[in-house]
Amino acid sequence: MDAFARGLIAADHILKNTDYTKLRKERYSSFDAGNGTKFEKGELTLEEISKIARANGEPKQISGKQELF
Repeated sequence: MDAFARGLIAADHILKNTDYTKLRKERYSSFDAGNGTKFEKGELTLEEISKIARANGEPKQISGKQELF
């Protein structure tokens, strides 16, 4: 129980006192428009997702910066 409470305190601190929310929004910004929105809403089939991935190639490697927290 104490470990669970400590985890909640740590999570509360991260959410209130760090840039976590901003970094998370930036990390998943591709879901806010175009095919990302369609994917998030479940409007794309696996075949469509596969075609999009082949057309765009490998994504750039961008750190989510989770290690900061």
